[in-house]
Amino acid sequence: MTSTEFIPPMIDGVSASKVFLPKIKPAPATVYQYLCQQFAHIEPAEWQQRFTDGLIYDALGQVLNLSSGYIENSHVFYYRFLAHEIQVPFEHEILFENEHLLVIDKPHFLTISPTGQYVQETLLVRLKKQSGNEFLTPIHRLDRETAGVVLFSKQPSTRAIYQEMFAQRQVNKTYHAIAPFHADLTFPCHTRYRMEKGQPFYTMQVVEGQINSETEIDLIEHDAIWGKYELKPITGKQHQLRVHLNSLGIAIKNDPFYPVVQHKREDDFSAPLELLAKHIQFNDPITFQDMQFSSNFELTL
Repeated sequence: MTSTEFIPPMIDGVSASKVFLPKIKPAPATVYQYLCQQFAHIEPAEWQQRFTDGLIYDALGQVLNLSSGYIENSHVFYYRFLAHEIQVPFEHEILFENEHLLVIDKPHFLTISPTGQYVQETLLVRLKKQSGNEFLTPIHRLDRETAGVVLFSKQPSTRAIYQEMFAQRQVNKTYHAIAPFHADLTFPCHTRYRMEKGQPFYTMQVVEGQINSETEIDLIEHDAIWGKYELKPITGKQHQLRVHLNSLGIAIKNDPFYPVVQHKREDDFSAPLELLAKHIQFNDPITFQDMQFSSNFELTL
């Protein structure tokens, strides 16, 4: 790293994104023109606002404007903020912290990382602002609708070690869910399905073919209508637990996607998905200690 290389600071919990400016023909006249071409899904007015707000820098840290020329084989940095963002009225809790890990109890409705219409109202940005650590990175994911235990890496030097632990299925995860009680279903059971992308594109579906998802399911308690289930995923497909329970005919209570997609207003927090990442256990690959963490949230019938 040269002494002139600019390292963009974290601003209000948001780290800068880096964009390379390649050699292309015809070359854009300005950085603004290139960004509009490269990110066609972002309205030009939004790029204009970012330039106006001084949120776009060149490789030397100079603030760029709408007329700044395109310099091939260089790069620029930009920050993303939203003019209007729905506030999520629920708080996270720190369950554990050491030099490598941050273990968080995530509430329902809080997206983990910036995406779409959420930046400030995401768990990652909240944690970056709280800790001042811009190197925080989620090691695994929970859906926005799901609450419970999630792990973050605190430093790049050991991040891959923990990510590999998840990739090698060396982490035991236990979820709780509230779903209909059906007396004709027998538990415990082991569900095995092939899952692929569904329609709409953000959903998953069960199809014929080689098995790629497995879950152990047991019934903890029930009344005449609802059951409380314990789910232990063996694999980690998107929406796996939601799809597996739905395939048994017992879709999770308040699921907005299964069995039918039901769009709710983004500011409607009245009916959280009754799915909770309750417990996580693993042997720490650095300290070799047995690590176990449980959510303080509880699901009730």
